[in-house]
Amino acid sequence: MRGGIATAVGSWPGLDPREAATTVIGELADLAHLVELPERGAGADMVGRVSALLIDLRFDTTTRGYRLASRPGALSRRSRDLLRADLDALEEAWEISGSAGTGRAVKVQVCGPLTLAAQVELPGGHRILTDRGAVRDIAESLAEGIDRHVSEVRKRLGAEVVVQLDEPSLNDVLNGSLRGVSVLDTVRALPAPEALAVLDAVITAQSAPVLVHSCAEPPPLDFLKGSAAAAIGFDMATVGTKDLDPIGEIIDAGKYVVLGLVPTTAPAAPVTWREIAEPGVRLIDRLGFSRSALARAVIVSPACGLGAAPLPWARKAIGLATEVARAFAEEPESLTFD
Repeated sequence: MRGGIATAVGSWPGLDPREAATTVIGELADLAHLVELPERGAGADMVGRVSALLIDLRFDTTTRGYRLASRPGALSRRSRDLLRADLDALEEAWEISGSAGTGRAVKVQVCGPLTLAAQVELPGGHRILTDRGAVRDIAESLAEGIDRHVSEVRKRLGAEVVVQLDEPSLNDVLNGSLRGVSVLDTVRALPAPEALAVLDAVITAQSAPVLVHSCAEPPPLDFLKGSAAAAIGFDMATVGTKDLDPIGEIIDAGKYVVLGLVPTTAPAAPVTWREIAEPGVRLIDRLGFSRSALARAVIVSPACGLGAAPLPWARKAIGLATEVARAFAEEPESLTFD
């Protein structure tokens, strides 16, 4: 992993994994990713997809989402089949593009352990998060499953792999704002030290660098800066004054920040890469870093996943991210704004 490059967060519009893989490999030269296509339904979304990776644990569907199942069922088979199809499509596009053996990196995204514990139910209907032993079990299963997944991607592509853990529910986990099985039932907040231990147990078990991304508003940067992650990703539009110090500390610690600079929906008026770049440049200036930090420590991405975006904008969005990253890498000192 390095700065001055572009990537995307994960989800992508449409149903065709081959078209998606070809597009992201062509547009994201430095850090393409294994796309998620949530429009395909259960087992293809961020949470359901994890059923294909867990070791000795499986999900089933409920009216509210997903629940741990006692044995593999239709959902587990579907999630495995979809992931296999996605990997086949990525491998095919990788070979056709001539990327095999070039040292190019690829990113895989997986729902993080805390969001998983918040969103998936125990067999009795309560969230996994309500049972500390179950939280530990699912984190251990996830850690091993991701490691196997990374090994398979490495073997198929001959590529360096980056792991992205998605934690959109992190604020709810830390704040105790999740609903229980009834309106009057709430889920107790998980203390930050316990939450960090769960997250780090998954991060440190990996043989690949790990990026933690959260679209939560505001981004939980005070928490994430203390994690073992090599990079922290967030939506730049959600950053406030109180977030400046944590961002500076992340960069000072030698970690990368993945700035979600490109909107996930098309703006009302056409936008240029320079307009997209401006908030990132002003952030680095305000933090007091030299502009070289844009090339050294900043990765550019859309604000969040593009699964709900029209396909033309999704393509435009990763193209804009690539243009911004190129400017950050090649001419950061010359960037000026009116």
